[in-house]
Amino acid sequence: MSFFRVLLAIFFPPFSILDKGCGSFLIVLILTFCGWVPGVIAALVILNNSNNSSK
Repeated sequence: MSFFRVLLAIFFPPFSILDKGCGSFLIVLILTFCGWVPGVIAALVILNNSNNSSK
């Protein structure tokens, strides 16, 4: 997880996971509309989870 992706996840959660797939993008987008904090948490979890699975 790069520093730029973390900053992007904090300020624009859906845009930070565009390359992770349409489903992840929609989930984070809906959570961001419900509240900024759930969107940020979901984006960080998805970013962190994708890095762990690629090792």
